Amino acid sequence: MPKESVKKLNIKAIILAGSRDFGRCPLASRLPTALWPVAGKPALEQLLLHLSRQGIKQATICSNGDASLLQDSISCVNSMQLTFLDEPLPLGTAGCIRDAANDDTHGLFLIMPAGLISPPNIDMLIQAHRAGSSDLTIMLKADSEDVAKTDRTSGIYICEPKVLKFIPEQGYCDIKESLIPAMLRQSRTIHVAKLSNPVWKFRDRDTYLTAIASYLDNTPKLSADVKVCQSSDFPLVWRGSDVNIERGARIFGPVVIMDGVTLSQDALILGPTIIGRNVNVGRDSVIINSVLWDSARVDKECCLEQCVIDYNAFVPANTTAEQKSIPFKSQGILEASTSRLLNIMKKLTGKLQDIFQLQLVNINQRFPNWVKPRKRNFLLWSATVFVLTAFFWSYWPGLVDLWSIWQRSDEYSSGLLVPFLTVYILWSRRHEIAMCRIVPSVWGIFAFLVAQSIRIFGLFFIYGSAERLSIVLSIAALVLLLFGWQFFRKVATVLLFLCLMLPWPNRVQAIVALPLQRWATSSSVFCLEMLGYPVVQEGNIIHIGRSTVAVAEACNGLRMITAFFIISGLVVFLVQRAWWEKLIILASSLPIALFCNSVRLTLTAVAFTVLNGEYWESIFHNFGGYAMMPLALAAVVAELWLLTALTMLPMKKEAIIIERQKC
Repeated sequence: MPKESVKKLNIKAIILAGSRDFGRCPLASRLPTALWPVAGKPALEQLLLHLSRQGIKQATICSNGDASLLQDSISCVNSMQLTFLDEPLPLGTAGCIRDAANDDTHGLFLIMPAGLISPPNIDMLIQAHRAGSSDLTIMLKADSEDVAKTDRTSGIYICEPKVLKFIPEQGYCDIKESLIPAMLRQSRTIHVAKLSNPVWKFRDRDTYLTAIASYLDNTPKLSADVKVCQSSDFPLVWRGSDVNIERGARIFGPVVIMDGVTLSQDALILGPTIIGRNVNVGRDSVIINSVLWDSARVDKECCLEQCVIDYNAFVPANTTAEQKSIPFKSQGILEASTSRLLNIMKKLTGKLQDIFQLQLVNINQRFPNWVKPRKRNFLLWSATVFVLTAFFWSYWPGLVDLWSIWQRSDEYSSGLLVPFLTVYILWSRRHEIAMCRIVPSVWGIFAFLVAQSIRIFGLFFIYGSAERLSIVLSIAALVLLLFGWQFFRKVATVLLFLCLMLPWPNRVQAIVALPLQRWATSSSVFCLEMLGYPVVQEGNIIHIGRSTVAVAEACNGLRMITAFFIISGLVVFLVQRAWWEKLIILASSLPIALFCNSVRLTLTAVAFTVLNGEYWESIFHNFGGYAMMPLALAAVVAELWLLTALTMLPMKKEAIIIERQKC
């Protein structure tokens, strides 16, 4: 039947968009299935374009509460007269026909569901209806379709205007449950015909994926926006313009890739799959029999099978999902800005690597394996260098001030060793740290803001200790930002060790200095009395025989405490002991340091009774503290031996009997 005949018949199409599938599918609750995309366009728009090309000039779209949304989403069908009905309550299929007719005189009504992929030829439908000479024709699915016996209907009906008198003027009325029985009671004819070609309808995620799979498996003729790849590497693949497929990415069709898609390194796409516009698939991710709507983002090392990804949805790294709908979740301003910044940095570093690829290959041959600038870690190394440069530039005055404290203060001079010891500890644990998965965390930004707040507080109220503490906190925040939670937990104790390089706050030092000075004087007097020396104590002055020893504030033991805490921390990191044994070693640092300081003061007082001359007294006083370090280490070794002796069971010795067999 030619198109002119279709126009003369004055056919009116009635599209059943239906209501949202609340509570079953999160995507259907957010977006009606009539607007689910099929190869870049909503299913309803695809259907209307098909009807327009077949000569249909009028169409009424029936929906429950989504008329305005459907009307705003359909903008490319200008050759049809469209009417949108917004029923507040469900009316049924026959009820939609009643309201869509609107007392107009039409030759035929063509009823079709909105979720229809590859709709049939209109001429074939009219011929099937005319061949039955009936008032109502029910179209069944083609024999070639693999469907259950209970699901043979295609949802397509053709009826005469005279069926309107069998539909109640108000209320709910369904074709199969109400209209057909009413017509049969009046001896009206109803015809059943089969479609010649398969069509696929959907109403939820499972039927949507099934319809898409059947649609792509039959190699459809897609729009001009995508073209079939001629390369033998990608059979049955349609791709749009500006598609970026990185090295190592593999595609096995049928797959449709729309404009602006980026497939990162080693990504795997298995059809039937449709990837919408501006979609980004991370490295090592696998997409199987799924549909990704426009602007969706899949992070690295994800595995998605039989999934539907919403518009602008984000799938985090290492996500594994099967038969799921992943809706869009709105991001905060900070998180969205961070994501866009990371994407921009990724694109820039990718372009820089392409430009300097030859130079990188030459450099790559000279570096060891763990620092080779491969494409996988090029972004991480670039971000690390940039962040470290910005960190040193921002904290340079504070670092210079910390250096001057190490140089001029006897109490905190040992803090100079802490950064070097930290590097050594990290190097000794490099194999364990290398096993950590590096996943940058946005929480590092919040931690960095907290560190900067503490820094601003210190600058505003002139608290140098707060500003110096922000150095360690900023380092911890940057580690979390660049390397993620797993890496951060692995090195958290090492980052805590960095706090030992910082001097104590002035108020804390003033509070503990005087009690430590008194303790040092009293303990040395006690030791001298135990040795049999006549001793008289006047405040912090010790009279021993004819000599007088003044215990200055610098001899209060604070230098010994800070130095020995650093040594104990290093021992705790290096020894292989239980956590409670390491805790005992740390707790014993304070009494051992006080004991060593008391021994030093006692020996110094005894030496002053023997040595004559300020030169020898100065040498003994200055180097006496260094001589206590071996004593302190010996105390730690003795403590470790004692813990081993007390906690390990003695090994049983059993006799070994060797027998010789006679030949």
